[in-house]
Amino acid sequence: MMFAVAMTFIDQTIVSIAAPDIVRELGLSSSGMQWVVNAYLLALAAFFALGGRLADLYGPRRMVVIGTLVFVIASVLCGCVPSGDYAQPWLIAFRAVQGVGAALLFPAALAVVVAVFPVERRGRALALFFGISGALTAVGPLLGGWLTASWTWRAVFWVNVPVAIVALVLTGLARIADRPRPGTLDVPGAALVAAGMGLSVLGFQQAWTWGWGSWATWLCVAGGLAILYVFVRYERGLRHPLIDLRVFRDKAFAVDTAVLFFAMLAFVPVFFFSSVYAQVSLSASPNQAALFLLYFFVGFALASQWGGRILDKRGARPALKAGTVLGAVGFALWANELTNLSMHDQWPYAALAGAGIGFILAPASTDAVNRAIGASYGEVTGITQTVRNYAASVGLAVFGTLLSRAMTENVTDTLRARGVAPATADQVARGIADSVSGHGDSTPPTGTGPVAEATRDAMSSIQLDFAQANQWVFYGMAVALGLGFLCALRHPGDRAVPEHPDPTPPG
Repeated sequence: MMFAVAMTFIDQTIVSIAAPDIVRELGLSSSGMQWVVNAYLLALAAFFALGGRLADLYGPRRMVVIGTLVFVIASVLCGCVPSGDYAQPWLIAFRAVQGVGAALLFPAALAVVVAVFPVERRGRALALFFGISGALTAVGPLLGGWLTASWTWRAVFWVNVPVAIVALVLTGLARIADRPRPGTLDVPGAALVAAGMGLSVLGFQQAWTWGWGSWATWLCVAGGLAILYVFVRYERGLRHPLIDLRVFRDKAFAVDTAVLFFAMLAFVPVFFFSSVYAQVSLSASPNQAALFLLYFFVGFALASQWGGRILDKRGARPALKAGTVLGAVGFALWANELTNLSMHDQWPYAALAGAGIGFILAPASTDAVNRAIGASYGEVTGITQTVRNYAASVGLAVFGTLLSRAMTENVTDTLRARGVAPATADQVARGIADSVSGHGDSTPPTGTGPVAEATRDAMSSIQLDFAQANQWVFYGMAVALGLGFLCALRHPGDRAVPEHPDPTPPG
């Protein structure tokens, strides 16, 4: 199962490293490149609940196989994207299909792992599962940098083919028994949750283009949230809902979910923003940018194992409190060091931030799954993963908007100080902000004339401007973890015991 989900975690980060090459070859816009990254996460968020329910209804082994096939076929088609006018919609569409495949695959795989371990050993087992899965997220940038430099950026998608083949072979050898549960599929509920999440994230994502004062921005955000409210009301009246909302009556489950939401506002976005920061402000190559992220994962890997042991011995609350505090402090100190433009000076704070996230993810996810109603592990996994990936999509959108705005203001001030007219400086600054915040391109502008020359002369200052703009993003991540700490204080601290444990594990 770890091999099966490897592709889904690698693909959360591998594309960010290859982004500059993709943009240059296909001529994508910066907002288009952000949607290539965000479409995958958005589809994950929108369809995870459906994937969890399907795993319950039709059996986890079947959904692992179907999800793997959908994912790998979409990966091949992403790598085969043609150049020209169809490149951007093609790539965004099949990245979304990849997300659907991952949404079918992951809840089923995790349901298998949960079912074969008793509750008293589940924390350590899932700490290993999430720790290795998280380490695979760190492999994404390294693998993406190496494949892009030595072959082609298209290989970041094609690499999923051999992984999928091995995963399918191992799934067959594991002889997992499919045991479908009674019930029906809530198609209207799946449509409502997908539409609500998609529309609200669209509003956040386009806020920079449309403006926060635009009616379109708030129509999307408010409309999406309204649809999600309708979804909640609709689910309450069903005998076999997509999401059994009774699980939220468990205070610990609600707290676990809230802490996961605030942690994921930072976890996935940090890969995108730190890799772009390394390539722009530190002039790092894709491979060097990937190594920069390893500092974060050293802390994450160690803390995730420790967090699992704490969960088994003392419950989730101590791990959640420690993780949110460490994460908030780590991201704040890291933000303060970004303007030093030294990768070496930042590693302790990156590792501390990673440790904070590591203490949170496995204990919160495991504690939430342990509180499944009637051992419906697929459904509860679908809930927690929906929240996690929705938060990641919102984090990318909101922090991306914040970065672009701060970058534009900083570059405008820099160019005006060099004698560029205010209106021209603002226009040039917007173009630079779109370029570097969208795909990490630090190439000096070409052309002649005083504006182009002033811009080229200011590139070292613009690199510092980008670092200062990123400080707002990383401080925002620290605030998100601080809010997570306030939620963790509300955890009752009890140990989870499934309401109707299933004594017969699959396989």
